[in-house]
Amino acid sequence: MTTSVLTVGLAQIAPIWLDRAATLAKMVDWVARAGREGCQLVAFGEALLPGYPFWVELTDGARFESALQKRFYAHYAEQAVRIERGDLAPLGAAARAANCWVLLGVMEQPAARGHSVYCSMVWIDPQGEVRNVHRKLMPTFEERLVWATGDGAGLRTFDVGPFRAGGLNCWENWMPLPRAALQAQGEDLHVALWPGNVRNTVDLTRHIAREGRSYSLAVSGLMRRSDVPDHIPEAALLRGVLPETAANGGTCIAGPDGQWVVEPVADVETLIVAQLDLARVREERQNFDPSGHYALPDVLRLEIDRRRQQVLIERD
Repeated sequence: MTTSVLTVGLAQIAPIWLDRAATLAKMVDWVARAGREGCQLVAFGEALLPGYPFWVELTDGARFESALQKRFYAHYAEQAVRIERGDLAPLGAAARAANCWVLLGVMEQPAARGHSVYCSMVWIDPQGEVRNVHRKLMPTFEERLVWATGDGAGLRTFDVGPFRAGGLNCWENWMPLPRAALQAQGEDLHVALWPGNVRNTVDLTRHIAREGRSYSLAVSGLMRRSDVPDHIPEAALLRGVLPETAANGGTCIAGPDGQWVVEPVADVETLIVAQLDLARVREERQNFDPSGHYALPDVLRLEIDRRRQQVLIERD
C-alpha cells in the first residue's frame, strides 16, 4: 500500500565552527535522532559543514593582501569537504542506518579544482550514496571573497517518498529561473538551505510555497559567540568581533497554500519533525500548476547547461 505522506526532520543546529571532523560527528548524531523519529528526510542548514564565513564582514575581509584574511582562508580551505576523499562517508553510513535521505550544506573543495571552495548542497540517499552536489550559482555579496561560483550541473530533483524534491542555497531562492528549473522537473517539495536568521526565511518561504503550490522547507543553522572553539586560528579575535548571536535560526515550513505549517523557530537547537501530505499539493495545483497547465512552453522556455564547469578538458 502506498502512502502520500512524508515525514521530514529539519535539524536546526550550530556547527563546531570551522572544525570539519567535530561538526561531522555532531551531524551524524542528529541524523540518528531523526531516524529514531521516523524521518524519511533530514536536512541541515547552508554551509553548516564546517561553518559559514562570518568573519569576512567583521574583520575587514576585503582588504587586499591581508595576512589575517589569508590565515582565515587557509584554515577554511583545509577544513573544507572533499567528497572524493570520502569525507562524507560517516554521514552516508548514518543515512543508511536511519534509512533516510540526508540533505546538507557543505563547503566543498573539489579535488580537480585547486583550493577554491564552493558552497554546495549535497543529497545523500537512504543507501548512503551521494546522489547530487549542487554548487551555489552566485555567492552573495561578501561571500564572493571566499566562495567560488557554481554551475548548473546540480539543478536536479529527486523522488523522496511520494514527493519530487529539489532545493537551493540561500539567496538562490530569490532567483526566479533556478526555482522555475526545479519546478519544471516536477518539484513539489522545495528545500531552502540558509546559514540562519529569521529575516531570511519569514517572507520568502511562504512565497516559494504559494508560487510553486508546493511544500516549502527552510532549514537554518545557528551561530553564537559561544560556538567559536578554542583551537581554531584567531579564536579570541573572533569572539571579540562576533555578536552574541550571529545566526538565530528561522527554520520553518509552509504548505502549498502559502500558509504556515511550522512558523519560524529561533534561538534553539532542535529537530523539527513534520508530516507532509502530497494530497495538499494536488489540491492546490487544481487552479495553478506552474509547470503544468499554467505553463506556456510555446511562449516561454528555460534552458539549463548541465555541464560541470572545468578548466581542463582533455581530448586524446
